[in-house]
Amino acid sequence: MPSSVKTLGQSKSLGSGMASSTCCCTPMAVQKMLPILAWLPDYSMQWLKMDFIAGLSVGLTVIPQALAYAEVAGLPPQYGLYSAFMGCFVYFFLGTSRDVTLGPTAIMSLLVSFYTFHEPAYAVLLAFLSGCIQLAMGFLRLGFLLDFISCPVIKGFTSAATITIGFGQIKNLLGLQNIPRQFFLQVYHTFLNIGETRVGDAVLGLVCMVLLLVLKLMRDHVPPVHPEMPPGVRLSHGLVWTATTARNALVVSFAALVAYSFEVTGYQPFILTGETAKGLPPVRLPPFSVTTANGTVSFTEMVQDMGAGLAVVALMGLLESIAVAKAFASQNNYRIDTNQELLAIGLTNVLGSLVSSYPVTGSFGRTAVNAQSGVCTPAGGLVTGVLVLLSLNYLTSLFYYIPKSALAAVIIMAVAPLFDTKIFGTLWRIKRLDLLPLCVTFLLCFWEVQYGILAGALVSVLILLHSVARPKTQVSEGPVLVLQPASGMHFPAIEALREAILSRALEVSPPRCAVLECTHVCSIDYTVVLGLGELLEDFHKHGVALAFVGLQVPVLRALLAADLKGFQYFCTLEEAEKYLRQDPTTQAYNVREDSVPEHKVALLKA
Repeated sequence: MPSSVKTLGQSKSLGSGMASSTCCCTPMAVQKMLPILAWLPDYSMQWLKMDFIAGLSVGLTVIPQALAYAEVAGLPPQYGLYSAFMGCFVYFFLGTSRDVTLGPTAIMSLLVSFYTFHEPAYAVLLAFLSGCIQLAMGFLRLGFLLDFISCPVIKGFTSAATITIGFGQIKNLLGLQNIPRQFFLQVYHTFLNIGETRVGDAVLGLVCMVLLLVLKLMRDHVPPVHPEMPPGVRLSHGLVWTATTARNALVVSFAALVAYSFEVTGYQPFILTGETAKGLPPVRLPPFSVTTANGTVSFTEMVQDMGAGLAVVALMGLLESIAVAKAFASQNNYRIDTNQELLAIGLTNVLGSLVSSYPVTGSFGRTAVNAQSGVCTPAGGLVTGVLVLLSLNYLTSLFYYIPKSALAAVIIMAVAPLFDTKIFGTLWRIKRLDLLPLCVTFLLCFWEVQYGILAGALVSVLILLHSVARPKTQVSEGPVLVLQPASGMHFPAIEALREAILSRALEVSPPRCAVLECTHVCSIDYTVVLGLGELLEDFHKHGVALAFVGLQVPVLRALLAADLKGFQYFCTLEEAEKYLRQDPTTQAYNVREDSVPEHKVALLKA
């Protein structure tokens, strides 16, 4: 992108950095709810040019991917396209990132295949219900709940999903049929039936993978276009950039052309995509019941069938989209509004269900294409959405000739970068304990996705709770024992702290005085106050004193309000040690009011 182009992220922060207001009708509050109002008044012809190029590039990427991801979801190919356009239009109004594109992704398609039994009615209802959950979280500003799913859990899930999705396409790459979808059965039957590989599909699939890899490497090594370049050089650079950016569409078109050539001769060595429903999807309510050969399945039964999928799909959709938005916002120096993103993706899924979409989220790959194409605002999504609609209306007859092996190649090359090979080594160097939730999530996701995510999140929370319940305490030995908790003090930690002090100060001979240095303690609760009161009584029984140093105002106020017998507070550690060495029992049961700093006395009185 030319350096002279002033992008939206450089001029304004989309939907963020705005002053919050208690009134929902102020211009600032309306602008926060409709981020389009923050950038539309400044829209320029230069932005229009860059947005058009970016939207076109993303459109040429999403059409073949949508067809391929529908296969991952176990749905007819048109459902991938039905899911690819609504997010473009909703995000135009509500999105707070200029780069993000919403639509079908490999991971979301995998989740849909797990929970919807390859039934379009279930997939569309799942989009509606997960969208309602996401909208509710956005309105209630519950985005902080996503922070409890740690990065190792997300990495474990995405790595397992990458292997599951990639291996799931081996059957299409080799032309194998009647392979189960359950991962372990899939692995077994794929190797069992490897002798039935169709040579045509295998050769075409491998050729497509090589072409995609070569074009990607070319895209990564194309030097940026400079205005001072000669026109001929700029034109050649532009053609190479276009070809490599639209590599998915080019490779799929090439494969379809090869398949059509064989079809004309009367011999077809490839398994084709087949008929794709023509035309735009009808606008209608999502199915709240479905008729099967065994009778009608009610709404309640459909919800029970999907079970934990409602929560898993909603949360993973939010996590994937917000992670993508945050990554590109950081890279391009602007900010996003997490709760506004929840509303955007929630409304996308709710409205998408009206046009037979399955659940969607932010796509990392297409967002990268969008950013590299120089997009300036979310208006680029309009071009992408229109392109998808045009393909639905006019190109579906051509999709018949797309070989499944070519779509398998597109999927495998799209998900391969999601497997982070360096994460294990990185966690080993930084914090080895974080390998535990990553490995638990990674392994269990091959069995059931919800169990993997739940178990990984549970392990992460247990690690967090252990650090809260057993905070590290720095101990300085000497005539006066000094203990300094390295973090906050909450009710699970008080018993361990009490045991540490008793074992070092009172269970030795002779008992000695102690100082509790509380610089890092910013709040305490009732259980902690009771524990400290019992600790002061224990010191009194042994004829020694326990003093407190570095108490912050909220903590000091709570301890004074509790009226603990023998509570002593000092401004500095030196003062406390000097006092305890001189005469540790003289004022053991009186608060040292003269030792409270004047500014804290004023705050306490306030």
